[in-house]
Amino acid sequence: QVQLVESGGGLVQVGGSLRLSCAASGRSFSSYFMGWFRQTPGKEREFLAAITWSGGGTSYANSVKGRFTISRDMAKNTVSLQMTSLKPEDTGVYYCAAALRPTTLSISNDRKYDAWGQGTQVTVSS
Repeated sequence: QVQLVESGGGLVQVGGSLRLSCAASGRSFSSYFMGWFRQTPGKEREFLAAITWSGGGTSYANSVKGRFTISRDMAKNTVSLQMTSLKPEDTGVYYCAAALRPTTLSISNDRKYDAWGQGTQVTVSS
């Protein structure tokens, strides 16, 4: 079974930077996908970024494009999210997720993902 554990969340001021990490165990990911999502109370879970595990191709939500960068370390089975120019609206619980099965769902659709971490809190203050 696949287990995901996020780390790196915390309190940061507007305009600051933060790096999140997600460690995966239990299997390799090959041609599957890894994604980052954000949950804010009163809103649906929001797609942020995704990466193709094997090839490293990336996709970003418009709200974070140019500010966030997703990457993976295949040797360490980790995926990271480097966040810069943080805004108050970036506050929320950040989750990493793994797509373990081939589906026709978009990589931005949270239903595509089978395994989820427990989340890490990011708070951006003024």
